[in-house]
Amino acid sequence: MTEPRAKQARHGIRNARQLVRGAARRLQEAGVPESRVSAEVLLSELLGVGRGDLAVLEEPVSEEQAALYEAWISRRLEREPVQRILGLAYFRNLELKLDKHTLIPRPDTESVVEAVLGVVDRRGGSCRVLDIGTGSGAIAISIAQERPLCEVHATDESEEALELALRNAEDTGVAVRFHRADLVSGLEGLADSVEVLVSNPPYIRSTDIPKLAPEVRDWDPPAALDGGPDGLVFYRRIFAEVKPLLASGADLVLEVGDGQAEDVLELGRRAGYVPLGTHVDLAGSPRAVLLRWGAG
Repeated sequence: MTEPRAKQARHGIRNARQLVRGAARRLQEAGVPESRVSAEVLLSELLGVGRGDLAVLEEPVSEEQAALYEAWISRRLEREPVQRILGLAYFRNLELKLDKHTLIPRPDTESVVEAVLGVVDRRGGSCRVLDIGTGSGAIAISIAQERPLCEVHATDESEEALELALRNAEDTGVAVRFHRADLVSGLEGLADSVEVLVSNPPYIRSTDIPKLAPEVRDWDPPAALDGGPDGLVFYRRIFAEVKPLLASGADLVLEVGDGQAEDVLELGRRAGYVPLGTHVDLAGSPRAVLLRWGAG
């Protein structure tokens, strides 16, 4: 039986609704974006309940839980992203572990996966897919989970990122073949066989990185953000370096930043690829470009 509410109040014990209200106010006063959402998500994960249940929970939160929640809110006040605090991110049907070596997978990238799935379906649902720069494995694991007839490969230059991606794949129960590579170096075994290539490469202009929100600028790996002076360095490398791996008629699906779609399509055209168009995200902005290599 719980203590009477008056006694709880004297002891400073609060319920979920009170904790969220106080935390959201502090975050808002500090200028933290999505203050209410941050406060609710952190407490719902801590208590193992849905966000909608927080408002009706009358049971007091334990002292230990309240102390941990306070520590998490303090970290959020320093603009550490909620996903970094929790060490996980939700992406499509996945719950992915995160660490400092990987980007937080973002909702915009879910539309890139949608574009890839459309390409795979047009190919009959079974093909060899290569994800370049996989990070936490979000794209590759999603494809392997949602199109299990595909043979999915993924690369990253970071050994730590690959170890994390492998754990995420194992936790999801899918098979992805991971390779440590600077883009596609050392993948001669895939020569002339990749039918769908996908990548979310670094595409932020170097000079724009200091202007990013602290949640990105201070917490995402710099190497996963910096696309060089014009943000297009890695697209040029992809177009130049992946050709030996591509089957004739292979499809490419590349995530792009705001305002980059036409430039990337033109770079691909100059490199010998056939531009096919763009795929928009939930906001209606072009988020992926589609191209084809060779005949087919």
